[in-house]
Amino acid sequence: MNALGNRNRKQWPSAVLLALLCASSHGQAASIQVPAATPLSIQLLQHVPMKTGEPLEGRLLYPVYVENEVAIPAGAILRGSVIQLDSNRNRRIHARLRGDFTPFHVPVVRFDELVRADGTVEAIASDRAKDGVPILRLSPPPGQKKGSFLSREIAQEKQRIKDAAAQFTAPGRGDRLVQFLYTQLPYHPERIEAGTAWTVVLAQPLNLERPRLQDPVAPTASPASKSAESGHTEWRLRAYLQQTISSANKKTGETFQAMVSEPVFNGDRVLVVPQGSLLIGEITQTKPARSFGRQGKLRFRFRELKLPSGFSQPVEGTLAGVDSDKSANLQIDSEGGIAPKSQNRVVLPLVLTFLAGRAFDDDGSQVVHSAVASNGFGIVGRVVGIVASSRNVAAGIGLYGAALAFYDLWLAHGHNVVFVKNTRIEVTTTPRQNQISAPTKPSSTP
Repeated sequence: MNALGNRNRKQWPSAVLLALLCASSHGQAASIQVPAATPLSIQLLQHVPMKTGEPLEGRLLYPVYVENEVAIPAGAILRGSVIQLDSNRNRRIHARLRGDFTPFHVPVVRFDELVRADGTVEAIASDRAKDGVPILRLSPPPGQKKGSFLSREIAQEKQRIKDAAAQFTAPGRGDRLVQFLYTQLPYHPERIEAGTAWTVVLAQPLNLERPRLQDPVAPTASPASKSAESGHTEWRLRAYLQQTISSANKKTGETFQAMVSEPVFNGDRVLVVPQGSLLIGEITQTKPARSFGRQGKLRFRFRELKLPSGFSQPVEGTLAGVDSDKSANLQIDSEGGIAPKSQNRVVLPLVLTFLAGRAFDDDGSQVVHSAVASNGFGIVGRVVGIVASSRNVAAGIGLYGAALAFYDLWLAHGHNVVFVKNTRIEVTTTPRQNQISAPTKPSSTP
């Protein structure tokens, strides 16, 4: 009996140590750390006034992965506030020339709270961000046969008509009408539009509790697929640009990097591209914007994939999608080139010139003709054109608006294609070899 008790007492410290080790390992497995500098794409849920201290609430557009597992799911709610208002000088000048004297601002924001799925709130530390824009998801159009110049122009005009009609038929048309009327006033309140998105980065690591029943292979991760045409494996990689690229200063042959933010699994749910891998891109064509409305152009491809372990793989990658500012009015061609959409530079100046000439019509009411003719300076121009009771004044205001439209479309500097750091992109890649391999090392001579 004593021998048995002694043996149990000798085994007791080992059992306690084993239990403590198990508990320690269980505690480590129950938490996950999102490293600093991780980008978070956050989209504002509703309109808010343009005021310092205004609270913000947004949703996470894309999931955040750590060690190839979901740490923060897409749709998670984040809260922050407007911490500063910077002057938007270019927009102020553009607006004042058209009779709008609103002191336009650019909001600087910071997010400091993450709301978990169970309602608990986690404090986060993020850097400030000011490049907030309403996001438009660009993707290449389906392959189309090249037609004549006239057929392409007709197709573009039909699309413009559809887009204009959508302004009156799509949901939210009442709010859009109010905002349009605001633009005709010499001063109106500012607001941050719903759908505005910022990409903020964590300033400090974030420790989160790992979900208890988490699939080790995240179901939302990107799957690998096979191209129907070539039969080769294709990877749809989602990544963030690591530096700003622009048609204004990039040269052909320059390289840049994008970090893969979501892992890719093959059909057997085996990891083939880890989160944190680097895509190496190369600028293949660039054209800076110039005066007389000449727009910038940018084309690039991806040529190499580097894994976190240091292994590398030559790939052939083309742009399949990119987050872009809606107001930038960009488009992607079928080969992955990016440029501002072409505009009809004839119709608007002609229409405004024709309307300005209505001031000299003798039939009908002169008040009506003056109101129709005095375009281009908002409601102030119309009031002046009517009150002045002068055909020359009304026509002059209308011609001023036509001249501004002509300058914007024909003489002003064109727009460059710019993607700022941490822009989210999607790339379709095909490995040039069957298996990722380590770079070869030079053999040492004995």
